[in-house]
Amino acid sequence: MSRADATPGGACDAMVALEGLGVAFRQGRRQIMAVRDVSLAVAPGESFGLVGESGSGKSTVLRAIAGLVRPAHGTICIAGRDVGPLRSKAERKLLQLVFQDPYSSLHPRQTIDRILGEPLAIHGLDASAKRIDAALQEVGLDPLHRFRYPHQLSGGQRQRVAIARALILQPRILLLDEPTSALDVSIQAEILNLLAGLRRSHGLTTILVSHDLAVVAHLCQRVAVMRDGELVEILGVAQLRSGQALAAYTNELIAASRGYRRAEPVPV
Repeated sequence: MSRADATPGGACDAMVALEGLGVAFRQGRRQIMAVRDVSLAVAPGESFGLVGESGSGKSTVLRAIAGLVRPAHGTICIAGRDVGPLRSKAERKLLQLVFQDPYSSLHPRQTIDRILGEPLAIHGLDASAKRIDAALQEVGLDPLHRFRYPHQLSGGQRQRVAIARALILQPRILLLDEPTSALDVSIQAEILNLLAGLRRSHGLTTILVSHDLAVVAHLCQRVAVMRDGELVEILGVAQLRSGQALAAYTNELIAASRGYRRAEPVPV
């Protein structure tokens, strides 16, 4: 992969840039490298995807960007500044993460009002009812949902609350970890269209992790393909849709996403 593929415009101009990122986990006495020397850059306002099989390291990369896991080596640059594993409040406010399962990511014993008000209180911001109502309306929920608990909402509604919680701090970067995979198929398109609209209206830089190439093609402009903790290639979504990847592994992923054609009956 060329340097131009990894860093369009250069890392200095990027909203998110990784250089030689490595992440290791311990399993007993063994150290397992979950991510190996990943370098990429995401431009301001870009929607970028990370795809690959389970265990490819894509979610680990996202968590490293979010500051949830400590890199073994390499650098992470956010909005032009190197950031370490210990982030300041300002650095954490700059980016927010939406998790895969909206039920487990929302406190079951807190009302939606408290769930949305808590990040505002942590950062010393106005947590007025007006601001929380506006956050709910922006994701398509009625302000009356403020007084409900997560178990009283549908899966799609819970994910809308999770998105509202992420956006209420007005971040510049939104990290999305399989945001629709836990939802019914009928609801997935609604959430994807919501995310696409919010990215445009807020001018967000988004990084989406998914195993579903159709989801990535719908939301993203460029895609990084990962395998066994390594970056295979970065390609534009037009190349992804047309099956014009350079790497054999990427072409295998594309073929698998299109399903298998039933074998013709063998004449007797």
